[in-house]
Amino acid sequence: MQVHYWTERSARSLADLLESVSSNVVFLGEPGFELGIPEGSLDRMAAVLDDWDAGIVYSDSTDQARIDYQVGSVRDDFDFGPLIGLSVPRARAAWDRHGTPAQDLRWGALYDLRLKLSTRHPLVRIPEPLYKTAGHRLPDENHFDYVDPANRDYQIEMERVATEHLGRIGAYLEAEDNRVAPTSERFTVEASIVMPVRNREGTLGDALRSALDQKTEFPFNVIVVDNHSTDGTAGVIARFADSRVVRIVPRRRDRGIGGCWNAAVSSPDCGRIAVQLDSDDLFADAGVLARIVGEMRECRYAMLVGAYTTVDFELRKTAPGLVAHREWTPENGHNNALRVNGFGAPRAYDVGVARGIGFPNVSYGEDYAMGLRISRDYRIGRIYDSLYLCRRWEGNTDSRPTVAQLNRYNQYKDWIRTDEIRARIRKNLASRGAGG
Repeated sequence: MQVHYWTERSARSLADLLESVSSNVVFLGEPGFELGIPEGSLDRMAAVLDDWDAGIVYSDSTDQARIDYQVGSVRDDFDFGPLIGLSVPRARAAWDRHGTPAQDLRWGALYDLRLKLSTRHPLVRIPEPLYKTAGHRLPDENHFDYVDPANRDYQIEMERVATEHLGRIGAYLEAEDNRVAPTSERFTVEASIVMPVRNREGTLGDALRSALDQKTEFPFNVIVVDNHSTDGTAGVIARFADSRVVRIVPRRRDRGIGGCWNAAVSSPDCGRIAVQLDSDDLFADAGVLARIVGEMRECRYAMLVGAYTTVDFELRKTAPGLVAHREWTPENGHNNALRVNGFGAPRAYDVGVARGIGFPNVSYGEDYAMGLRISRDYRIGRIYDSLYLCRRWEGNTDSRPTVAQLNRYNQYKDWIRTDEIRARIRKNLASRGAGG
């Protein structure tokens, strides 16, 4: 058995490879990695491929554990590692059932194949370190790849592949223009800037000033959900002698960021529209809140997302700079959101909708879960101008995650996608059953 280092990822290249091999399994290695494969490891992978009737088999390496593949692992950057075993007869059968990859695919042929395989065969992780590697990237080095304008053609191709897969499994949703229905509920203010916080005395003051400096023709407040800080956070809040600042300390001590958001939107002090401002960050100027609320009012969005710019603490632009999430389109954003890992910032929510759904009580992915759920039933608005300065530093939730943290984050987001895909399949079945 040998490993094929597949350097060209086009449809023609993959077809040529699978036509040329005479064995039932082909092992694909990723260029740029040096693999140390002990005797018997490839036999082990081939045996599991057969035992499980699997389409693809992959494993841990000596330096990195990986995560199990699930229904929601539909993102194109799922980490199989630099070595996989592929069933040749099952791959050919998948092409017979679903069609060979479009010949214009330049990068997405293997992505297309593994999604087609997954409709009938499991993609199996062996939780054993079957090889060692050298030359891998740092865990968060590709964190912003999918929003880099230089990768736009790649992203369009991957979106096409993912959207076709959602259609095959019955999870594709047609674009709808559902807006939030008018409500008779009365609110004390029109908007609330929501800031969950724990132990952020060093950054909170700047964020609060940015929030209170907003110029609007409507009343607004700033709800700081102080999640039992043990530093000087409470003192920072107290120094702002402004009646618009509302401090909430949850009764329970087991709330994550999502739980803090639930405390904010369920508060009687919360406005009709809740707008995110993390305690590390700043609005780009004094007109951001007015612009967001104006768009939410006029279009009756359930959710709106702007764009942000990454900066350091001196507010100098840092890589990747503007993050506008232009992979989102009105026609297909709600489907493509299942392929990517986030919606962007700042985010604004219709409070009635947010209350009805509820954020999961976690501190990573809570916003993604809410965005996916809202996009199932409502149109989400976008502003592609930079409204927000995201100050990157070592205290950010997603700053330099370890492999274990990254695995936990990705496994949870895959589970969110799994849940959402199943819900969308049920929605489509119910619609067809009702004659829709």
